[in-house]
Amino acid sequence: MTGPATRVWKGMTIPAAGTYELDQAHKRIGFVGRHMMVSPVRGEFTEGKARIVVDEDPLHSSVVATIRSSSIVTGHDDRDVHLKSPDFLDVERYPTLEYRSTGMVHQDEVDPIFFWARLRGNNRLGRRVGSDLGAPPARASGRFVLKGDLTIKDITRPVDLQVEFGGTRRDLSGQEIFGFTATAEFDREDYGLLWNVALEGGGVLVGKNVRIEIAAEAIRQP
Repeated sequence: MTGPATRVWKGMTIPAAGTYELDQAHKRIGFVGRHMMVSPVRGEFTEGKARIVVDEDPLHSSVVATIRSSSIVTGHDDRDVHLKSPDFLDVERYPTLEYRSTGMVHQDEVDPIFFWARLRGNNRLGRRVGSDLGAPPARASGRFVLKGDLTIKDITRPVDLQVEFGGTRRDLSGQEIFGFTATAEFDREDYGLLWNVALEGGGVLVGKNVRIEIAAEAIRQP
């Protein structure tokens, strides 16, 4: 691609418009479940790819991602085999999980510390609190909500990702990259992942809520 690799938008330096792909060497597609109602179990999918199209208007950008379901690992072989079975992901019948964005919203942020500093300064001068301060000053935010649809076992449901933009720069090999993290939560039973065991005294063996935790870099494509 030609032209500048970055630009300024709402006080932030962001990537230039173009197509970016997930850097396979710098990604973690993680998740957290709950075991016995008391302890978190962390895992990840080691194989996944994403194509990110950054638009001239950043809020019109889009993402399409594909995850290989059989690449799930949790650090326990027997558990991994069970998660790949028809009780859960049924990886033989459903080899991928898919995510496709449908929109993006910027989360404008106000830092209250500046507002209260102004309040204190005005009080020292004997002014009436709030008399002429106006709204708290805006501060550039790297937080976005990526709206989209998650497909697991051919069932598609809306899942919104809370995205934190990490910045953009040129890496050591001269490639233009940007970093980000993203989180979301969903109910696995919405996707037909119903297997469970009732515990004596109440509760279930495997929690219904799943938290997604993604940390990654994306590389600008030629």
